[in-house]
Amino acid sequence: MAPAERFEVTGALDGERLDRAVALVTGRPRSAVRALVADGAILLDGVPTTVASTRLSVGAVVHIAAIAKPTMAPDAAAAPVPEETVDVEVVYTDNDVVVVNKPTGVVTHPGPGHPTGTLADALVQRFPEMTEAGPPDRWGIVHRLDRGTSGLLVCARNSAAYDALVAQLASREITRIYLALVRGMPESVRGTIDAPIGRDRHHRTMMTVLSDGRPARTHFALVESFSHPVDASLLRCALETGRTHQIRVHLASIGLPLLGDLAYGVPDPFGIGRPLLHATRLEFRHPSTDEAMSFEAELSPDFAEAIRQFGGDPATITVT
Repeated sequence: MAPAERFEVTGALDGERLDRAVALVTGRPRSAVRALVADGAILLDGVPTTVASTRLSVGAVVHIAAIAKPTMAPDAAAAPVPEETVDVEVVYTDNDVVVVNKPTGVVTHPGPGHPTGTLADALVQRFPEMTEAGPPDRWGIVHRLDRGTSGLLVCARNSAAYDALVAQLASREITRIYLALVRGMPESVRGTIDAPIGRDRHHRTMMTVLSDGRPARTHFALVESFSHPVDASLLRCALETGRTHQIRVHLASIGLPLLGDLAYGVPDPFGIGRPLLHATRLEFRHPSTDEAMSFEAELSPDFAEAIRQFGGDPATITVT
């Protein structure tokens, strides 16, 4: 089938993954489509998307902006660029997995506006075999953290481990616990936010709660509350699903905006200047041995300093 430059999503493709839909319509190999997505060459309703697993809705318009580019075979993908400036704290590694504590300010994998200088680039310099795990430019990356979010990520060092971990993620078997500093006080000490999330129709780079969005559930519990210099709360958040910006969107939707989050939240009172969200605990089954693996990361220095500024003691905080 001759490649198409643009097509509108019909009922037959409703809910289908972006990469699979483009492959079906254009006849391109799915690996080549993923490479185009990673390059920002595929637009959804006029906006480049770098998430190949994005689910499509009827009426959406897909535009393959780089349709004339030669198809790149998977083994011909551009080699990762050495990233000596990216400091990667490896918490654990073996032949199959690597667990890292991502610092704030580091992008997880390449995309539009961030072709290099990412966590993925740095990891493949240390573990070159990761280029065989996952789609091009997302070498071994099983899940991601936003640029401003710090904390734990598990990555795969080979394709079998990648497939196994992605399957665990899809079946909600991977536990991801976050600490979030928010403005305000929750109405109850614990609760669940069950609200579907979709792309904001007016701001296509942002997400929002939508009645026809994808199902999303976040569980939260109050860890500590503060009253000076503003009313604030430290929350423990557990993801049941993993939508883009899920915790940030969900907390804002119930009147608890994340401190330091200029997109969905409010500025922090101390000028730290990044969303005060930290992935503190990660649990999964080892892809080869099926052993239960559990890791916990201390708060990043700037997050700990915010706790101290509120009058709290970071050393006493627990996430159990």
